[in-house]
Amino acid sequence: MFQLLNTILIGITSGAIYSLMAIALVLVWRSTRVVNFAQAGQALLSTYIGFEVIQRFDSYWIALIVAIVAGAAVGALIDVLFMRFLFSRNTQGPIAGVAPIIATLGLLGLIRGGIGIFLGNTEASIRPPVSNVGFTISGHTLAFSPLKFLIVGAVIFLMLALSLIFQRTNIGLALRASAYAPEIARLAGVRVDGIRTLGWALAGAAGAAAGMLQTPNGDGGLSPDSLDFSLLLVFGFIAAVIGGLESLIGAVVGGLLLGLVLAFVLTYVSGSLVFIIAFMVLILVLLLRPSGLIGAKRGRRA
Repeated sequence: MFQLLNTILIGITSGAIYSLMAIALVLVWRSTRVVNFAQAGQALLSTYIGFEVIQRFDSYWIALIVAIVAGAAVGALIDVLFMRFLFSRNTQGPIAGVAPIIATLGLLGLIRGGIGIFLGNTEASIRPPVSNVGFTISGHTLAFSPLKFLIVGAVIFLMLALSLIFQRTNIGLALRASAYAPEIARLAGVRVDGIRTLGWALAGAAGAAAGMLQTPNGDGGLSPDSLDFSLLLVFGFIAAVIGGLESLIGAVVGGLLLGLVLAFVLTYVSGSLVFIIAFMVLILVLLLRPSGLIGAKRGRRA
């Protein structure tokens, strides 16, 4: 009974982390129609900035705020310095729509390499801001702690806040219009370049939150070659596709579903099958619902 309950709780916590990265990927996709594979590098860089703030001020909460702001700034800079140039130069040709995506893979390598050069490869660690000791019920310790409660709460808050922005505000309408019909949006008075930069900034902030919450919760430390951030990108991307790249709610649903499936596989089958099962779930969803569990039409309203 408690093993089943712990498996579900582990799946929810892991899925919440995947959801944060999926939200970041969906934000860029919805505003620019680009899958940003550099998101893991951006999250890693923002987390390193947060770590440096902790070293100086000994406050996780100040570091979290600084990391989120830094993540937004990094995202905005990437769009201004790289993506705008690529979009202006790659409007025709066989790889016109693919060039920005390929560029994000190169940016991922550059960011990781730059961190290694300037900050070194020494593994660092971030102490949890709240207890990571599981709650106790009837003498049994649950795999759910105040830290994990914080992670799940942060995901719910971000999902609701960002969904509200996309659904109920003029900024959300401008973000969608800039992605689907930039020329028409310009004729309507929308500053497409600035709006796209805002989308990248929001995604960078969400990725930074994922990194700052993942590092104290993960088994490994913080390093340029951190496996946790690589897994975060892979599982976050799978979660985004499963839920539907058009929907923030779908990103959370996909993340939680993936987290639960992998938790059950890890507990009751074998840890060596986690990657295989993750991609099997992705293929199954794509075969049955190519637009994701929450389809494109519903995704635009989410």
